[in-house]
Amino acid sequence: MKRRDFIQNTALTSALLGVSGLSLSSFKAANTKHLTILHTNDVHSYIDPFPPNHPKNPGMGGVARRAALIETIRKENPNVLLLDAGDIFQGTPYFNYYGGELEFKLMSMMKYDLATIGNHDFDNGIEGLYKQLPNATFEFVSANYDFKNTIMNGHVQPYKILNKDGIKVGVFGLGVGLDGLVDKRNSKETVYNDPVGVSQDMARILKHEKQCDLVICLSHIGYKYKDEPDKICDTKLATSTKDIDLIIGGHTHTFLDKPTILKNADGQDVLVNQVGCYGVNLGRIDVYFENDKTKITSGRSIIVS
Repeated sequence: MKRRDFIQNTALTSALLGVSGLSLSSFKAANTKHLTILHTNDVHSYIDPFPPNHPKNPGMGGVARRAALIETIRKENPNVLLLDAGDIFQGTPYFNYYGGELEFKLMSMMKYDLATIGNHDFDNGIEGLYKQLPNATFEFVSANYDFKNTIMNGHVQPYKILNKDGIKVGVFGLGVGLDGLVDKRNSKETVYNDPVGVSQDMARILKHEKQCDLVICLSHIGYKYKDEPDKICDTKLATSTKDIDLIIGGHTHTFLDKPTILKNADGQDVLVNQVGCYGVNLGRIDVYFENDKTKITSGRSIIVS
């Protein structure tokens, strides 16, 4: 895909976090390191693109198109992280027939780095999820699901630290409450813990103890709940914690053209992003680091078509 076509296929919006009055262009001109974070959520086993006559998403999505877009971006910048915020499974006959094998194999071919676990990833039971793990070359993170008394024990880590061109990135995962969403027969002895308390612990460890340059929460707790204003969600998590730089979300199928910028408990900016569902969009966050690790961030949603 030519650069002109790539730009035309992106949403014409960008969220910028300025540091010390510097603009994005001034960061590019300086001696900087550039990290690109690509992300999906709630793909729900949608492998093929939508048909041209679909009323909502005509001709959009599809794994082959997403893979081509990711490859193009990697040619622009080799420092790419590819993340998924859960609900990989359930939604098309591909899952009914293959049980998640195809989804994990295709994500592995696209070289996903990390994913978290959504409620629908339990739909074949925790044994069904475990059975498909050999098909995934990427790892899973979830800090508030305790799997110690299940078959998944040792196969899901609370966080992972990734290094790209000297940029140290800490990523931890969060899952939504299981009661009412996942049959106990499917989740077995999985224990759900409070996302806020867990997140504050994870962020402190990653930012201060592990000295990460960027802390990402890979969340499947939902962007916001209008009818349940007290329910924990990504926006409430952002404002009630500190040391998280970016929340990449899922679960509520929220289409954002650009990340929401909120203030955390210390008054610092936090980006919150989610790109809908079914692989229709690919999220892109670009982070530029100067020598002293000050940073500026831009984000947008790329239409896969």
